[in-house]
Amino acid sequence: MTSSHRVAIAPERALWLREGALPRLLAVLDRDGEEARVVGGAVRNQLLGAPVGDIDVATTAVPDEVVRRVKAAGFKPVPTGIEHGTVTVVVEGTPFEVTTLREDVETFGRHARVVFGRNWQHDAARRDFTMNALYATRDGTVHDHVGGLDDLAARRVRFIGDPEKRIAEDYLRILRFFRFYAACGDGGAPDANGLAACIAARAGLATLSRERVRMEVLKLLVAPHVVPALIAMSETGLLMAVLGGVPLLASLANMIKLERELSLTPDPMRRLGALAVHVAEDAERLRERLRLANAEHERLASMADGWWRVSAATGMHDARVLIYRLGPEKFLDRALLAWARAWSEGVADDRWHDLILLPERWTPPAFPLKSADFTARGVAKGPALGEAMRAAEAAWIAQDFPRDAKALAKIVVATIGKN
Repeated sequence: MTSSHRVAIAPERALWLREGALPRLLAVLDRDGEEARVVGGAVRNQLLGAPVGDIDVATTAVPDEVVRRVKAAGFKPVPTGIEHGTVTVVVEGTPFEVTTLREDVETFGRHARVVFGRNWQHDAARRDFTMNALYATRDGTVHDHVGGLDDLAARRVRFIGDPEKRIAEDYLRILRFFRFYAACGDGGAPDANGLAACIAARAGLATLSRERVRMEVLKLLVAPHVVPALIAMSETGLLMAVLGGVPLLASLANMIKLERELSLTPDPMRRLGALAVHVAEDAERLRERLRLANAEHERLASMADGWWRVSAATGMHDARVLIYRLGPEKFLDRALLAWARAWSEGVADDRWHDLILLPERWTPPAFPLKSADFTARGVAKGPALGEAMRAAEAAWIAQDFPRDAKALAKIVVATIGKN
């Protein structure tokens, strides 16, 4: 076990520990013989200068005592994992996951027989990575029992203790290893021992629920060093095991460059399409392997459907038709994918920029003609009316979406004449 040491967070950087709902919760749990400290991602991100998101709290108080105290303080306890010592406490509308210190006595994959304790070193020893086992007290002191501070300074993602044992406790830690490497690493080589353990345990990925794999993959895809992480996964055969198909790493790298050049927010589904979607069957496979939501699958399927027909030479009328048919988001997905895969064919071509920015300049109108415009001219309701409406819409689109009444009237008359 690495000897413990401490550092202090500068007061001006630790306002989140002293303001808002968190200090109210800590004041309730960190007194009268019990201790409570913030643990995990919030502390890690604070030290990295990254945004502090969800905040987890570790405490020496047993779950029943946590519930008693927070109820007395007027907070709402939710027993989300009380058999493992976890109570979600809602303070001023903000949820905090509060977990009693514990030791895993026996592990069976994700399931473990635990005992509650009061030893912070033992609690740290059962966590996944050293940088995730840092504890911060109310005064901003960070306690490190496993060498996490040194690893964080070196941007090194390292398992606590025996990597193979940590992974056997939960095979999702294979994906988490690469996700944290992509998010917190420096883009250099991953920890050799951790990488070797991930490779040795790769068969365990097949035992994971598709929902958990999806969550990790989508987080990985928007991490700062996702490309080096995926290269490492690809070279070791792990990425193929996750995606079930050949990864298109150059396509993803180009998509990321385009997002940066165009100041677009990193989009995990768009990046997944760039990485793993070439034809419609790829979108279907990913829906099954990652249990994607319907809307997510529809975006991938739309990207697969004819992205190669979009080019710098695509005219503005044809682009407007695509926006009308697909909607601005799916148009942007498809156009960006086409640009990412035509990267060597003139990335600086201004026509690509004009194409990508078209949804900002043009909003697709709703088809302005109604059934009454046709029935008033003698078209009977039923199949004939539906056919006339479809023909009129096609003519309206071909004429580049006119809006003036005379042009619309001509379309109606011409459509009726043809029918």
